Amino acid sequence: MPRPMTVAEKILAAHAGLDEVRPGQLVECDLDLVLANDITAPIAIDVFRELGATEVFDRDRVCLVPDHYAPNKDIKSAEQTKKMRDFAHEQGITHYWEQGCAGIEHALLPEQGVVVPGDLVIGADSHTCTYGALGAFSTGVGSTDAGVGLATGRAWFKVPPTIKFEIDGELVDGASAKDVILHIIGLIGVDGALYQAMEFTGSTIRSMSMEGRMTISNMAIEAGGKAGIMEVDDVARAWLEGRCQRPSVEYHADADAEYAQVIHIDAADIKPCVSWPHLPSNTHPVSESRHIAIDQAVIGSCTNGRIEDMRAAAEVLRGRTVNPNVRCIVIPATQAVFRQCMDEGLAQVFLDANCVFSTPTCGPCLGGYMGILAAGERCISTTNRNFVGRMGDPSSEVYLASPAVAAASAVAGRICAPSDL
Repeated sequence: MPRPMTVAEKILAAHAGLDEVRPGQLVECDLDLVLANDITAPIAIDVFRELGATEVFDRDRVCLVPDHYAPNKDIKSAEQTKKMRDFAHEQGITHYWEQGCAGIEHALLPEQGVVVPGDLVIGADSHTCTYGALGAFSTGVGSTDAGVGLATGRAWFKVPPTIKFEIDGELVDGASAKDVILHIIGLIGVDGALYQAMEFTGSTIRSMSMEGRMTISNMAIEAGGKAGIMEVDDVARAWLEGRCQRPSVEYHADADAEYAQVIHIDAADIKPCVSWPHLPSNTHPVSESRHIAIDQAVIGSCTNGRIEDMRAAAEVLRGRTVNPNVRCIVIPATQAVFRQCMDEGLAQVFLDANCVFSTPTCGPCLGGYMGILAAGERCISTTNRNFVGRMGDPSSEVYLASPAVAAASAVAGRICAPSDL
């Protein structure tokens, strides 16, 4: 009989063709998807060519998404996107989305049903761990590994140990999925799950929407996690119904699976919070952050650009206007979310509040464009990183928060919760 295993171990074992695996074991696995974007794909394509490859391993299992500097901000970014576009057309890549059809990759792939439960996915982007919310093992890799993956459809892994986070109870008023993951990162630190799988479970997770779950899995990497996994349940099945492009496999942890650690969290202890510069782990309650004036608010990204996030921000902004000293930039994560914002009247709310309402792009999250910060400026953002210089000048500051808190702060001109307005 195989040893009892966690979800991560079961997925890796299945894709390695083994009955069982153990933490620390090196395995070579068949991949279900290889992902790259307009920054990382050009380098991966060079690696693909250097290997002497002429055809990708499977044109249906490669995803290329122009999202970081798209629509292109300058000549260099246009050249990068063109290189990816030409490769996609040359190879007949099924999952290449041109600008106008695309969106932020980690919102787009689940929305389009390209990733399914049980998948093993590598992406040349660190937030590929988002798909763990669908019951997949997905992880970010460098462009070299992605290039090899394009050619061979295989990659090697060191089986990670798993930390289980059991989160139970109801969240307090005003707290959201973003606060859950910021609380966890604040608790264990940015290296607290270094090269370990993070498995999220408990009644709080089970009662959470898929949008909220993806927010949590998305930021597993900010604690050093190799993957951020949740088991498939009825909520996930309902969301996935009619969406999946391929058959899926559900993997569930064995009752006696071995974990490196089990961390119990009472949801009542999770307060609306903000991560101060310059680490996601530098978390403080919103109530302790009200003295901080801001120059900009960004609502969007692969972390918080889904329709639930847009609704939360619009609810706060409805009937209000952005503080005249603040620039508020709202970016739906995909074209479908953009259209839904229009259909639901959310776009009108954002425009009436004097927000910039943008086409889908990663833009400001990585200091790309659409919201670069000048020296000394402060931004509250629903993105995932607040490292030095992340969004602009090295002396600028980024504060991470939920969509509701970012929207309220945009109105107030300082960090605050909606209840403070």
